[in-house]
Amino acid sequence: MTHPESRIYIAGHRGMVGSAIWRALTAKGYTNLIGKTSKELDLRNQQAVIDFIDTEQPDVIIDAAARVGGILANNENPYPFLMENLQIQNNLIDAAHKAEISKFIFLGSSCIYPKFAPQPLKEEYLLTDSLEPTNEWYAIAKIAGVKACEAIRKQYGKDFVSLMPTNLYGPHDNFDLKSSHVLPAMLRKFHEAKANNNAPVSLWGSGTPMREFLHVDDLAQAVLFAVENVLPEHLYNVGTGTDVTIKELAETIQRIVGHQGELVWDSSKPDGTPRKLMDSSKLQALGWAPNYTLKQGVKDTYNWFKKNQDYYKKVSI
Repeated sequence: MTHPESRIYIAGHRGMVGSAIWRALTAKGYTNLIGKTSKELDLRNQQAVIDFIDTEQPDVIIDAAARVGGILANNENPYPFLMENLQIQNNLIDAAHKAEISKFIFLGSSCIYPKFAPQPLKEEYLLTDSLEPTNEWYAIAKIAGVKACEAIRKQYGKDFVSLMPTNLYGPHDNFDLKSSHVLPAMLRKFHEAKANNNAPVSLWGSGTPMREFLHVDDLAQAVLFAVENVLPEHLYNVGTGTDVTIKELAETIQRIVGHQGELVWDSSKPDGTPRKLMDSSKLQALGWAPNYTLKQGVKDTYNWFKKNQDYYKKVSI
């Protein structure tokens, strides 16, 4: 069992997910957290990862490191989204196994499920049909990670578990309009349009697809739950259980930002998957539950963005 002195390595500790996990563990009293920047440790380098794990000998590894992005980034960079994610997770999983580390928490994404799977998405729908083409490269890498953890669990009886969050947002999100996901991109667009005399805001697609959004601090609590408990199965969805249309999301963000201008939908741009609601009842039945409502979460994220927006001014619009 873990305790406050347990050595816990968080791969990707500077990212939105990793930094939220770091905050959650610190708040719970964990004092022996390990983090390395990508400059200090290139997770794509197998030997470097093996040497690092052998030297540090963590009790727990949490894999929050990944190359991530929205529809545009996935579509334009299929090879690195597939290969770099495979390299990162394979190196970590294999090094953990070889170093006899008994607990490993692998983080993925709801995009691992088939594009037209029944809603809400259950864990058993994995690999039952074809994926959403715009992000299948990332999804295939993450599926391989899930199956690697399942294989180690099955063959060696180790506590390797995969958590699949729905769409995440929150502090330290990516607000670069070329590579960000829908919620942070909207926040920035409405904020800048408001500052520009309430200029019109143009958004991709029809606004009809439905999406579920989870505040990253709620995911961090799910990871903490997995750190402190031995979960009986290898794969768990992590979501709120409720979804909204992209149009409803846009209107919520518009109200919170205070933008008074026009909202224009560009139907020449793709919508992506029509609906992606996750069934998170397995994890919730064990004792985890989300805390943030969408409105609370968007307000929290917008406040963080306003405090840190000077960084994003350097990124071209």
